[in-house]
Amino acid sequence: MKKVLVTGGTGYVGSWVTRFLLEAGYDVQLAGRNPNNSKKHAALKEIAQRSNGNLTVWEADLLQEGSYDQPMKGCEVVFHIASPFSIKVKDPKRDLLDPALNGTNNVLQSVNKTDSVKRVVLTSSVAAIYGDNADMRDQGLEQFDEQYYNSTSSLMHQPYSFSKVCAEQSAWKINKEQKRWSMVVINPGLVWGPVIHKHSQSESITLMNDILRGKFAFGVPSLNFGCVDVRDVARAHLLAAENNTLQGRHILVNETLSMFQLTKIAARLFGARFKFPRSETPKWIMIAIGPVFGVTRKFIRRNVGYPIAFSNEKSKKEMGIEYTPIVSTIEDMINSLM
Repeated sequence: MKKVLVTGGTGYVGSWVTRFLLEAGYDVQLAGRNPNNSKKHAALKEIAQRSNGNLTVWEADLLQEGSYDQPMKGCEVVFHIASPFSIKVKDPKRDLLDPALNGTNNVLQSVNKTDSVKRVVLTSSVAAIYGDNADMRDQGLEQFDEQYYNSTSSLMHQPYSFSKVCAEQSAWKINKEQKRWSMVVINPGLVWGPVIHKHSQSESITLMNDILRGKFAFGVPSLNFGCVDVRDVARAHLLAAENNTLQGRHILVNETLSMFQLTKIAARLFGARFKFPRSETPKWIMIAIGPVFGVTRKFIRRNVGYPIAFSNEKSKKEMGIEYTPIVSTIEDMINSLM
């Protein structure tokens, strides 16, 4: 039974990674800030009881140096998934950059001290590849692939994206300074799909709940993003750990959808139950009212109305990922939220 460590194992993506590891018979060490929070761990403990794997819960903090040393002892693989995903924060440095960057450095410092670790699987994001949808036009690209890094985000503009690219680049620097452990990075688009427990938190879960509650009944912004099923992202993590030939970054995007396209799929499936939007809100209206809802005019100008595209060839050819149809993703997500 291979012993592995998972950070952020009770989160939206992390809980699915943990579930698949347990079902595959791994000895999972789950490290987080609240080991005694029975509500967050209950679903995973139930999965562990009926699986071939083991689950041990440890206390560790991204910002506490050395707190991962003990949970990591004897582990062969470390899945570093923990990182805040929030768009509206009071202090971008404190709430996003510090836990993402310093947390990654802290975990990898423990990896450097733990001789048993041979592989690190790091959860990054396509946000580390680009900052704004307009970047694709500005760089004269037809699509983004794994060679690109976000160069347009900052603490003042797109701070979440800035935190992801800073954390990933720091991880690659630490990885290249040693030769004992290898690293594979997963760069998913906006993650959708079912939740394992009701305490899961993610901007995509918040967005879907807002859609179902009718917040966008009068219109949605013309905003496009790469979409991927949470179960596909979790499977990619296991493949990254088990296939030693895999190297580098891997974009995980099934297809690109606009918010209106996504809500139209949901309306076809659940139209009688919810008030779904019937149109897109004009960009000029978004620019006028965006700040009232905490969305900057710069974000609107550089993202609303711009296409975006990603190459997923590497994930399909090298990982063998077979993407879940987006209709199934949306249907399963809404059913689980209900």
